[in-house]
Amino acid sequence: MLGKSPWKMAVGATAIALLAAGCSSGDSDESSAASNTVVIGIAEPQHLIPSNTTESNGAEVLASLFYPLVDFDAKNNPVTVAAESITPDKTNKVWTVKLKPGFTFHNGEPVIAQNYVDAWNYGAYGPNGQGGSYFFSSIAGYADLQSEDPDGEEGPKKAPEPKAKKLTGLKAVDDSTIEITLAAPFASFASLLGYTVFYPLPKAAFSSDGVIAEGFEDAIIGNGPFKMKGKWEHDSQVVVEKVADFKGQVPKIDGITWKIYQDDAAQYADLVAGNLDVQTQIPIESLASASADLGDRFQKSPNSSFQFVGFPTFQQEFKDVNVRKAISMAINRKEITDQVFLGSQTPATSFVSPVVAGYRENTCGANCEYNPTEAKKIYDAAKGPSELKITYNADGPHKAWVDATCNQIKASLGVNCTGVGEPKFADLLTKVEKKEPVGLIRLGWLMDYPLMENYLGPLYSTDGSSNYYGYSNTAFDDLVAAGRSAASPEEAIAKWQQAEDILAKEMPVIPLRNGQNVFGYSEKVSNVTVDLFQKVNLYEIEVVS
Repeated sequence: MLGKSPWKMAVGATAIALLAAGCSSGDSDESSAASNTVVIGIAEPQHLIPSNTTESNGAEVLASLFYPLVDFDAKNNPVTVAAESITPDKTNKVWTVKLKPGFTFHNGEPVIAQNYVDAWNYGAYGPNGQGGSYFFSSIAGYADLQSEDPDGEEGPKKAPEPKAKKLTGLKAVDDSTIEITLAAPFASFASLLGYTVFYPLPKAAFSSDGVIAEGFEDAIIGNGPFKMKGKWEHDSQVVVEKVADFKGQVPKIDGITWKIYQDDAAQYADLVAGNLDVQTQIPIESLASASADLGDRFQKSPNSSFQFVGFPTFQQEFKDVNVRKAISMAINRKEITDQVFLGSQTPATSFVSPVVAGYRENTCGANCEYNPTEAKKIYDAAKGPSELKITYNADGPHKAWVDATCNQIKASLGVNCTGVGEPKFADLLTKVEKKEPVGLIRLGWLMDYPLMENYLGPLYSTDGSSNYYGYSNTAFDDLVAAGRSAASPEEAIAKWQQAEDILAKEMPVIPLRNGQNVFGYSEKVSNVTVDLFQKVNLYEIEVVS
């Protein structure tokens, strides 16, 4: 998932916030301070329809509004939550999901199997343009829901209608049973069901079959422990309140104001002043003072973030792999993690996070070693561009490290390099989706589910949901698919490691850093933890009495 802060893509380090801070009203802050509610900082979500929410800000909000089929234990194994059971057949190709009884949506509708089937069919249908559509590709019939690219020598044409509108592999057997037939066996499929895109939607979400009702996204109706209070106030806040008689795990707080910031420094100032209760990523420029400012309310914990920059390989200047390798070798990762991040992040020399099974140190090899002399030789021989730019989202804490990286590239390669800030992470994503010339793209990734494949398929597969740089390699795609179809997790990892080895040779992105949660909270709250997905545990946080 694209992060928000150290990219929770900027997520992990993706987006904390950078300019003026969309502040909620004084009334909201006063009522929050006097009640059993908390204020948590985020940046503006790009979307809030579950199947279109692939960045961390939206995912945090949705985690309060929805209850997932599965969550994960301390060993990253899936455990049932809204599901009673999730059972594969002997081939790992047909999966049966039994739902726990008694759950309702916030409008009173009972949660039934058809709600999942309808939501997933909507997400998978290509013309709906859902950012998370890729994650349904394991289900039989997905290919028939996609339009073929109609563009040719005669210019853009209207895309033809897909062959089908519904996944053949989805079936609501009865109100409490979903049968999922996969296109190929996938031994770890249950882990995917913990991801945001697999939430259900009520009948009220649709104005007609397969059509989301106008205004629904601004007033989402979920099945989780909190419901929306009012509507999504863009660039300001999303307020949620506890659901009465919730059938799942009950939070200790009565509500949350998801306060939206455009400036992570302003967010931190609110935290120190007591106007904000949780900031999930302390900004770089405040790391040195955070211990003094917050005392033991300044905390660190592991997360799954992977920070990187991507090459738009569809642009001529980055087509030569030697240009990409040289730029990577021009960067001194340790200097930046030590001097800019004060050791709160570590140099990344692989393409997956150390928190997932199958991680190997230094798979990038020499291509990720700082070697300015060799880098310049390779770059000059490849006739790399004389001007480079790195585009980042300015609503996240990125300017300092992007500028430092550009300075290293200038010194190593003798070329001009500039950092260019886009006001919002959502704006940056929109530009790269449209393949606008943004130069190198600052990105980050937080895992959606704890499999090595989650760092490979979405980011680098030809049809990957977050492959914003246009990388395509058939052998890589085949290995990722072979891992999914493997009979055991061990066999799957072996295939995925072979796929990672291809990335190390072709360098579609530059691995930079692995992150951790570096967060802070106010004196008003206790039991604050932030998990591997960079989400606050909304069930354990509580207001100090």
